[in-house]
Amino acid sequence: MSILEIIGSVFLLIGAYFIFVGTLGVLRMPDVFNKLQAGTKATTLGFLSIALGSMFIMPHWFWKLLVIAFFVLASNPIGSHALARASKNTGVPHIEKKSEEEK
Repeated sequence: MSILEIIGSVFLLIGAYFIFVGTLGVLRMPDVFNKLQAGTKATTLGFLSIALGSMFIMPHWFWKLLVIAFFVLASNPIGSHALARASKNTGVPHIEKKSEEEK
């Protein structure tokens, strides 16, 4: 294995970890707004790490991965914002934070 393949493999593992944590966040968070935030941030960072790792392993894919990464960076926040706004406008309830006396 060359040094580029090792660096690429490390970035692939980091990306897989962030996607896994984002999935756990979607499963564990109490309401749709928290789930959107957990899923969007973690999966965007996870994908970018995987794309960077793939660039190290397959340098001839650089331009294709760069275009895909740009599309993900542009579309993930916009899609998340649209889903959050639609949820708010349709009346999806927020989970209220409990005070210390109610616990």
